[in-house]
Amino acid sequence: MIAAAALCSVSLPEQKAVAAAGAPCKHAARRALFHTHSLRRYLPSSHAMDILWQYQFRIILLGDSTVGKSSLLKRFTDGIYSDVADPTVGVDFYARSLDIEPGVKIKLQLWDTAGQERFRSITTSYYRNSVGGLLVFDLTNRKTFDHVREWHKEVSEHILPHHMVYILIGHKSDLNKDRKVSRDEAEQLAAELGIRYVETSAKCNSNVDRAFELLTRDIYELMKMGEIVTRDGWDGVKSGLTAKVLYSAEDEEELAPPSAEKSCHC
Repeated sequence: MIAAAALCSVSLPEQKAVAAAGAPCKHAARRALFHTHSLRRYLPSSHAMDILWQYQFRIILLGDSTVGKSSLLKRFTDGIYSDVADPTVGVDFYARSLDIEPGVKIKLQLWDTAGQERFRSITTSYYRNSVGGLLVFDLTNRKTFDHVREWHKEVSEHILPHHMVYILIGHKSDLNKDRKVSRDEAEQLAAELGIRYVETSAKCNSNVDRAFELLTRDIYELMKMGEIVTRDGWDGVKSGLTAKVLYSAEDEEELAPPSAEKSCHC
């Protein structure tokens, strides 16, 4: 019941959006509960979650329908892949923890959004409370790539004045013969948006973990620089019970004890 409680205790605007779209929270909770059963090896209990992670990052997956967002999440959280996948209805919830550096565990709260226009009233309500976003397109479908700019613009406008860290994902790299978007094109778009680019395949388990780890590290480094901070009323980043005091690289050098002088043994 942990995941069910988590979904049905979302913010009031999110609950209203779910109700307005005709997708009751009870239905979403059942879907989230199903996914959480398979995550118990990562998150054994609510008490264990409280003491095992230092920070929680809320990450949202964005992109057209059928680009494979759900497949990426199931591969990343459950380590499984299926050729048959039901379309996401509204928003689904997943979770996994990552060890970013010694003594620092980050819990990722992952939100899988429906790509269909009819669910947009639900998904847009989740933008502002996310700190990271994976912009996903299908390497074999040119239209999904052309829509990336629209997704980036829509999300960026909804989250103001907050900041979101993005990574561009070219998915289904295993279907190289059917590729409609070159790596050079995708890398150029990523450079224009000022974000990273990674090509992945949930089917072959290629670069899936790497994509999520890169985004998580980018967010964590921005936290250390003070550009992203926890704030009341914002769920993008939350501190655990054992939150670590963060220092930038320059501060860490200043705080480091002086190295002992080596004696000369001439």
